[in-house]
Amino acid sequence: MEAAWIGVAYLFGLLARFMGLPPLLGYLLAGFVLNALGQRPGEYLALAAHVGVMFLLFSVGLKLRLNYVLRAEVWGTTLLHLSVVVAVLAPGLLVVSHLSLPVSVAVATALAFSSTVVAAKVLEAKRELRAFHGRVAIGILIVQDLIAVGLLAATAGHSPSIWAVALLAAPLLRFPLARLLEMSGHGELLVLFGVTLALVAGGTFEALGLSGELGALVAGAMLANRPKAVELSNALWGLKEVFLVGFFLLIGMSGVPQPWDIAIAVLLCLLVPLKAILFFLILLAFGLRARSAFLAGIALGSYSEFALIAAQGFLSAGLLPETWMVPLALTVALSFTIAAPLNRAAHTVYEKLEKWLITFERAERHPDEQPISIGTAQVLVMGMGRVGTAAYDFLRQRGVHVVGLDSDPGKVEHHRNAHRRVLYADAEDPGFWHKLHLGGVRAILLAVPDLEAKVMAARQLRKKGYLGMIGTTNVHAEDTNAITAAGADMTFNYFSEAGAGFAEHIWQALHSDPARVPHQAAQNSST
Repeated sequence: MEAAWIGVAYLFGLLARFMGLPPLLGYLLAGFVLNALGQRPGEYLALAAHVGVMFLLFSVGLKLRLNYVLRAEVWGTTLLHLSVVVAVLAPGLLVVSHLSLPVSVAVATALAFSSTVVAAKVLEAKRELRAFHGRVAIGILIVQDLIAVGLLAATAGHSPSIWAVALLAAPLLRFPLARLLEMSGHGELLVLFGVTLALVAGGTFEALGLSGELGALVAGAMLANRPKAVELSNALWGLKEVFLVGFFLLIGMSGVPQPWDIAIAVLLCLLVPLKAILFFLILLAFGLRARSAFLAGIALGSYSEFALIAAQGFLSAGLLPETWMVPLALTVALSFTIAAPLNRAAHTVYEKLEKWLITFERAERHPDEQPISIGTAQVLVMGMGRVGTAAYDFLRQRGVHVVGLDSDPGKVEHHRNAHRRVLYADAEDPGFWHKLHLGGVRAILLAVPDLEAKVMAARQLRKKGYLGMIGTTNVHAEDTNAITAAGADMTFNYFSEAGAGFAEHIWQALHSDPARVPHQAAQNSST
């Protein structure tokens, strides 16, 4: 039966895609439809959902530095936001629902949390997990998860095992795990290593009374600084996407909404924009620029899937009426519906509101938000991955004064250690391009992977009045028109250019040695 459900999810996901919406909204709708048809989720679907979330958080951990959680803008924002939401929402729940004060506070706390699945999935899809606002958002989610574990343990009547203290020794496993990662190669063993580590770490945390999802995230974070971490994350991408379908189906199949349920859900979802605005204002108070605070606030605006987990725990303990499960599930689902398209258009929305939003900025900037200087650079390379690095080295070897730019602090540090001049910058930040002096720059190479980033960067450069050459890379041929319409002079397809470059090398080798004998012919003549 579960196989048929997956087929239904695919059809609704395809419909959502044709409507310009993320497929996950189609999966949610498929769950509601299946529930209305009398279908009920079984243990296999619940297991698939659980595994999907663990794979997602393991992938997030691979791109995370845990010490970032200790920064004031992360834990300070989390605690301030949580306090304000609970102070406002708990009295309202107490009056409307007639719940006890402790349960009203617990439910309000759960609703204050943001969806790790939605935020991580959106940031990952847009290649923004390591951008400054992405790191802030993920750090806040981690602190929320830690608070969530304590809340669930307190309301469920049990606490983490005393043996959970042993997890403090987990950092000692970093070297042996890194060694196993290197030994796993590049094929199926690499995938199996990632699956095993995520599931074993999650199972270990659960056995000790902690969150399995948190365990998977910590396991990934222990490998975050390793060169093969990105390759491992990419290898697990397909598995993660398939299992996450189960998670969204499970949420949709939690019940058939009734008019009262819909009214409660709509009322709670009216608070979603206020929740995002509160994040925006608090992050501004910590010195973030309007853009970083806005994007992080949008990513954190939705309600959390943990609200459903906590509600189930309250129900099992006899603290929450069963009639509250469906409206809470619908609230979370509707918040996903609001958040997904809003996150998708976040950069465009900010661009339109930028002049108004920057008036809220503090005069004192966060250290990571300071403007940069490119000196006397002749060429800028935005995006220092494999393609960008190769372009940088090619130009530098020919005496060109080139500067690299990247939004991943880890990459920036790596390139600086390799004696390349690479600076931290985000291609999708309009403020960065506006304030950058480009007087001596003759060409800008946009080698970032995301199409939206390339289009926005090219548009901002032309809007600024930059008249030099703009070259970009692209993967899909249909992206060419959008890139050139934004102002790029030329674009190069990864695959076609790689084939042409490969053939050029062979052509040059043949013409440099006309007497070269083919390998097979040489073998025949020797026999």
